[in-house]
Amino acid sequence: MGTAPAQIPTSFGHELRACLRCRLVKTYDQFRESGCENCPFFKMDGDNERVVDCTTPNFNGMISVMDPARSWAARWLRVGRFVPGCYTLAVSEALPEDLQALCEEVHVQYVPPKRV
Repeated sequence: MGTAPAQIPTSFGHELRACLRCRLVKTYDQFRESGCENCPFFKMDGDNERVVDCTTPNFNGMISVMDPARSWAARWLRVGRFVPGCYTLAVSEALPEDLQALCEEVHVQYVPPKRV
């Protein structure tokens, strides 16, 4: 597989955040430094406000996915087409409407959380 993996979190404390679209988990600093590997169109790298808008510290559980295409858990979580990395099982917030519109503009699917 030629896809480069996402950064793994450098810390597992309160500074962890999850992307509201793909549920990739990294630290705030990692999102600010390199953005989201699955959602480059959000342009989070270097933009503190964008990181806060596109990610959340409120999520449940975490799974590490090494081979998303072959992992039944990755397919079940709908991350089978994303880069290898750490993902949350569920986020508890929806993506803001303007960012949902951006997903539509770039023809990328956004599935809102079941309970908001």
